[in-house]
Parts: sequence; C-alpha cells; structure tokens
Amino acid sequence: MSNTCVSDAVRYIGVNDRTIDLFESQYPVPNGISYNSYIIFDEKIAVMDTVDARATGTWLENLTDALDGRKPDYLVVLHMEPDHAANIERFIGLYPEAKIVGNAKTFAMINQFFTLDLADRKVEVKEGAVLSLGSHTLQFVMAPMVHWPEVMVAYEQSEKILFSADAFGKFGALDASEPWDEEAARYYLNIVGKYGAQVQALLKKAAALDIGMICPLHGPVLKENLEHYIGKYQTWSSYEPEVHGVLVAFASIHGHTAEAAEKMAELLRAAGEEHVEALDLARTEVSLAVRKAFYYDRIVLAACTYDGGVFPCMEEFLLHLKTKNWQKRKVGLIENGSWAPMAAKVMRGILEPMKAIEIAEPVVTIKSALNAASLEAMKQLAAAIVG
Repeated sequence: MSNTCVSDAVRYIGVNDRTIDLFESQYPVPNGISYNSYIIFDEKIAVMDTVDARATGTWLENLTDALDGRKPDYLVVLHMEPDHAANIERFIGLYPEAKIVGNAKTFAMINQFFTLDLADRKVEVKEGAVLSLGSHTLQFVMAPMVHWPEVMVAYEQSEKILFSADAFGKFGALDASEPWDEEAARYYLNIVGKYGAQVQALLKKAAALDIGMICPLHGPVLKENLEHYIGKYQTWSSYEPEVHGVLVAFASIHGHTAEAAEKMAELLRAAGEEHVEALDLARTEVSLAVRKAFYYDRIVLAACTYDGGVFPCMEEFLLHLKTKNWQKRKVGLIENGSWAPMAAKVMRGILEPMKAIEIAEPVVTIKSALNAASLEAMKQLAAAIVG
C-alpha cells in the first residue's frame, strides 16, 4: 500500500498483514488485518502513528518512499497499543529532529514501553489543542477508554478528516472483499464493546465537527455515507439491537439439547418471528457468537449440565457477554440434565448482574431428551419470548 493517496496532501503508508491468524492473540482474522499509518504533507510534515512490529520492514519502506528524501517534523501518537506504537523508538532513531505529539497519558505509556529521553522532543497536547502544519491544522480531541486511557483522535480542519484511532476500524486487510458492517461489528463489540459510555462521549464530541472523511487505524478509509458508519457506532455503543428477532444459542454434548434448540427455533418461527437464528456455540468462534448476541433483541440459551455446572462453551459465551457489557435483552433459558440439572441456575447467576436483562418464564428443564411435558414448557417459553 506504499504511497497511496488519501488526498493530495495525505498519504496512506500502512501495511496489510495477511500472515496473522489471531488478532490480539484471540480473534481469528481469516482475511488478515491492516495497520494504518498516514502522512500529512504541508510546510510541516506529520506522520500519524506507526504500525505493529510484525509490519516494521514494509512500513519503513512505505514511509521512506512517501517522504522521498524529506524529513518529518512530527510523529502524532493517537494510540499506544503495540499494533500502532511498536515503531516509535525506530522512528525517533531515524528522525532525531522530529517531535513526538501526544497527551500526558501517551507519554507516561511511552516510558513504560521504551527507554527514551523525550525531554526536548515532546509536544504535549490537551483537549481542543491545535497543531498547525501550514494550511493544515490538527485539532485534538481526547477519547479516553476508546479503548485505552490515553486514546485521542485528531481532526484535520481544512480537509475535514477525522483520524479516529481504533474507532471505526474493522478486521480484514484492505484488499479483503467482505462488507464493512459485519467485520467492523465483530471488531467493535469484542474489543471496544465494554466502553459504550465512553464511545457515546466521543460521538457527542464528533457531532460538533464537520467530518468529511474518517481515517481509522484498521480497515478502509471511509469517504462516503458516513452517516451509516456513525449510525452503527451509535447503535452498538448504546447497546441497542440491530434487528427484532431471536438468537437461539445452544451448547449440546450428545445432540439432545441441540434438538431442543432447533425445536425452539421452529416454535418461534411458527409464532410469527421472522428473524430467528440457531447457533451452535461448540462450533462457533466466540467473537462471532458475541456479535450475534448484540445483533438480536432477544435470545434463548439452551445448555446441558456439565460437571455440576454448565457446558463450558456456554459459560465462556456468557462470560464474554458480561465482560462486553451486554444488556437490554430478554432471555429465555432451557437446561438439560440427566440426573441433577444445574445449567439454568449457573446461566441465571451470570445473567442477573447484567444491566436490564429480563429472564422470561418459564425456565424449561429437560431430563435427557424432550418429552411431552418439556415440549409444552417450551411452547410456553416461546409465547413469552414472542409476547
């Protein structure tokens, strides 16, 4: 992606990583990831963030090619996470006259990652501070806990570009063909999802800016239909569902709980639900399952008892939802146990501390396999979920 134009004055110098299998050592990225970095050319030259250590060589080539013999005046550090800040020390060594722009928390973190003397090279900015490059001016907006405490974004006033740090990013290399929404949702909900209130605060600040383009640190530069992307962030960060429908998420050992889950999906469709999806948690990667849970406004959890608790993939799923601050949903519970059913008790125990979670009644108990009594209870639960 060397020397790619964002505009006449702004170049993309980021790197596509197609060799990575797990982003942050936990999220599968079959289409890779991009580490985005930009240069603004004016009377002064500003480099916007570096990249992950995995991409150092290619980034340095892109940086050198784009500069074409010129020297940068600034490195602006919007986010100190290593996939963006790994090359700060290399940059400082290559360009000893360049100054480093960050906020107080940025510089505290730089000292944690590197042993550097920045006494004469530090430009510390606060909320609303501006940095003039000539005809281009960067205005800094603090965005703490979106999703690290030092995060800030930069608004370039003349071209109306928001350099948005990790906000509005997505999984996938820039040459991947998947639509933005799903991989951006999986990225946001699993990485930033806990911090909805902080994202809402940033969106409120951004609403006061006339934004014509968004340049995130992962994923494509967004130049058109910005209302769509901002609207998605409004929905996700306020924990609102995207569709009126039901996710039936199940965890089954020998197939009987799976059979009950599929029957519940059938009952819900028969009751008039248009959007119903059954999801096998044992065979669905958990970050995708989390994304699905945020998508629907209701969910039915069907799980077997295991070692006196609940089958592990269901427990892992619910603990992820708890960590990501999942809320504002109606939940139905179906448990299965051959001699001492406990799954519903464990699931309820994880769910009840969550905000605005309504447990639908009845809770359905199956002993080994569906029978007439448990099927009748499932019909009652389906009615409660639909009603």
